[in-house]
Amino acid sequence: MLSNIQVRNFAIIDEVEIEFTPGMTVLTGETGAGKSILVDAMGLVLGERGGSGLVRTGTRRAEFTAEFDLKDLPEARHWLEEQMLDLDGECILRRVISADGRSRAFINGNNVPLQSLKTLGEMLLDIHGQHFHQSLASRGVQRTLLDYFGGLVDLAIATRNAYEDWRTLADKRDALEAANSDRNAKLDLLRFQVGELEALDLQPGEVDSLSVERSKLMNSGRLAEGAGAALLQLYEGEPGNAHSLIAEAAHTLESLTAIDESLEPVSQLLTEAGIQVTEAADALRRYGEGLDMDPARREFVENRLDAVANIARKHRVEPEDITGLHADLVEQLSDLEHAEERGAELATAVEDAAAAYLQTAKSLSAGRRKAATRFSAAVTDAMSGLGMPGGVFEARLAVREDEEPRPSGVDDIEFRISANPGQAPMPLSKVASGGELSRMSLAIQVIASDGSLIPTMVFDEVDSGVGGGVAEMVGKRLHELGQSRQVFCVTHLPQVASLGDNHFRIMKVSDGKSTRTGITLLSAGERVEEIARMLGGVEITQRTRDHAAEMLASGSVPADKRA
Repeated sequence: MLSNIQVRNFAIIDEVEIEFTPGMTVLTGETGAGKSILVDAMGLVLGERGGSGLVRTGTRRAEFTAEFDLKDLPEARHWLEEQMLDLDGECILRRVISADGRSRAFINGNNVPLQSLKTLGEMLLDIHGQHFHQSLASRGVQRTLLDYFGGLVDLAIATRNAYEDWRTLADKRDALEAANSDRNAKLDLLRFQVGELEALDLQPGEVDSLSVERSKLMNSGRLAEGAGAALLQLYEGEPGNAHSLIAEAAHTLESLTAIDESLEPVSQLLTEAGIQVTEAADALRRYGEGLDMDPARREFVENRLDAVANIARKHRVEPEDITGLHADLVEQLSDLEHAEERGAELATAVEDAAAAYLQTAKSLSAGRRKAATRFSAAVTDAMSGLGMPGGVFEARLAVREDEEPRPSGVDDIEFRISANPGQAPMPLSKVASGGELSRMSLAIQVIASDGSLIPTMVFDEVDSGVGGGVAEMVGKRLHELGQSRQVFCVTHLPQVASLGDNHFRIMKVSDGKSTRTGITLLSAGERVEEIARMLGGVEITQRTRDHAAEMLASGSVPADKRA
């Protein structure tokens, strides 16, 4: 679960740090106060894209830090261990967005790609936005929700992986078949290219070593001159080369050590220095003697590098990639020369991969059918409690007639709804009422979440478009969900807010020069005032406060406030 979050210099937030607890936490505030800012911050710390416009005006960067308790999340702990990012059971995520648009991500203090933050974040927290119903019409979204509900995510991933295996082999088979259509011409070309590369016989690392040698050959005169000058200074030059001067100093001190033994270490250092100078002089002699100033060798190196460059240019690769190119062309030639055998092998492999895919996809389909029955019944039941009595929801599956593998499996999935008794279920995309679609969206999200392993759910004004008794049922459903996991709910409905286990108020504060957002955990008395504000608007009466207190005490809406 999410233990705490820290946000600095984000939008109109200067700095907030909030501790969280299990259960249902509600976030309320005036319109425009920034209720969704905290949700946006959660999304950013979990890897969502964000630009420089998010940074508070006048500051250099926005910072987001979130700490999660992974006690009941073995998958997340395993992922951290695999990535070598685990730290004594801790999970601290950090995101920094600079005013110039640059972004950095950290997991347990380690700098990571943003995608890593997103990958881990998907195991920790699930955000349902207020406009989710707009994407609910997508077949892909519907399929994902059903798989979550049915606990079929791993099987869906296995199906997609089986599809990818089949696709890779099928592409190779198709490429070989296409090559066979003009086999003789391709054979001639490949044999020529392979022969050309074999004649070049480029060795691994040869380009780098030749480049170094060329630089040495081109500067051999300068190198010889410099080494000779250094040798004269050290040993061979007269008068006063380094070796003779050191020897004279050593001789002088040697006679003095008989008088003062404290000079012995200095004398020893000079003796060692003389030995090192002698060794350096020997090394310089050998270096000078070994310098290759042969014009023929220089010409050979230049011609060799030119030949390599020409081949690389012809094949549009870097010189360093020629060795890999050679291996690829040899494989292509071998495949084409043995096309019949290779074709038969690939055909068998494609059939085996298709069979493996079909087996996995059919298992997934069977699981989806069972899940669809339960999902349809659960959502239909929830509809009556959301102001749509007699409504029917169907998660309809249709198996495709063709058995061509597809990443999503063999099923076409479509959610259908009948909002009124006697009305035939219609696709969600054709539901006319925005309020009905909003309520359906909420029911589907909450019920689908029952199959999710993600411990923290965030609902950002998903209750928009409902009110009265329906709002009360929405709140109860979210509160029930909060008994088994951590639930955050941004809401403008007092019926929902009164059912929260914890209550934060979002307020916009201005000193005339700047505006900032403050977030406060409300006490019992402060909750009464906030619920009263949500009930009564600008003028809060004692009667409104009594209603608010009654709602908080009973966890339901007073009779005279029911819709």
